[in-house]
Amino acid sequence: MTDQSTDRTPEVSLGAIVVFVLLALGLAWAVVLPLWLGDGLASPFVGLVLAAMMYTPAVALLVVMLVLRPVPRGQRLRFLGMWPLRPVKRVIGMSAIGLFGTIAVVVLALAVAALCGWITLDLVTFSGFAEVLEAGPAGAVALPPLGVLVAVQLLAVPVAAATVNAVAAFGEEIGWRGFLVPALRRYGTWSALLISGAVWGLWHAPIILLGYNFGRTDITGVLLMTAGCLAWGVLLGWLRLRSGSVWPAVFAHGAVNAAAGLPTLLYAAGTRPDPALAFVLGASGWIACALVAVALLLTGQFRRQPALAAPALAPGSAPPA
Repeated sequence: MTDQSTDRTPEVSLGAIVVFVLLALGLAWAVVLPLWLGDGLASPFVGLVLAAMMYTPAVALLVVMLVLRPVPRGQRLRFLGMWPLRPVKRVIGMSAIGLFGTIAVVVLALAVAALCGWITLDLVTFSGFAEVLEAGPAGAVALPPLGVLVAVQLLAVPVAAATVNAVAAFGEEIGWRGFLVPALRRYGTWSALLISGAVWGLWHAPIILLGYNFGRTDITGVLLMTAGCLAWGVLLGWLRLRSGSVWPAVFAHGAVNAAAGLPTLLYAAGTRPDPALAFVLGASGWIACALVAVALLLTGQFRRQPALAAPALAPGSAPPA
């Protein structure tokens, strides 16, 4: 592995970084505007709007790359960590860590919430999940045993994380971890991780202010989301820098989204866990991410940053010293 000081990654100008951030934030507001002018989260098109919003960082990146050209044309896929997938073992191994390690952190966050008294779990009868099913349209339909339904939901998490959720997460990750983290890295690893995480959190503002995730329609919702993105952004950013590839972060982001609903499967009926405390983007998630980040820091993992998928050698040439 090489230290970041030996990385010959193209330097992105501060102007290009600022334009990308402003464009991504502005596009997010433009995409969500119909919800603000209509029925908000009650709109039948909210799913479509959310999916489109997730690709606004990718659109912003495309505009910046084509107009400002902050990265030379032949180096763009390599800079973004999209291609080549080399070394293969590292990319696959870190992608597996991103997928299953993230699910483990979500479970750790759930355990933290339970230990702190922020959520009451029912791991035997799953009474909270039963309560939700009975209150919904599925309540009048004959369903398999509750334990089977919960097992299917749990087994579906990694599958959904690696497929549909990863496809959706790519629109964000190619912007945040693909471009913004390596672009900011010349200001220091922690500056890159924290600034990109804060931008990621603020980018959610147009949907958070409608009550998404936390049920809060004021600045506290945006602050909660920003804190959650700062915490998770450190881990996703570490995956990006440690692997030299954007794909581990894509799978990790997909896993966060796929596993975020675990508390709704496992809480006890009659209780109301507060998303600001008990969910993965709330306080329990911050604590779980902090514990993992400290472990990575103490083991020197933040210092191990390979070059961004080093270019292939010409036939007969020698590798760099």
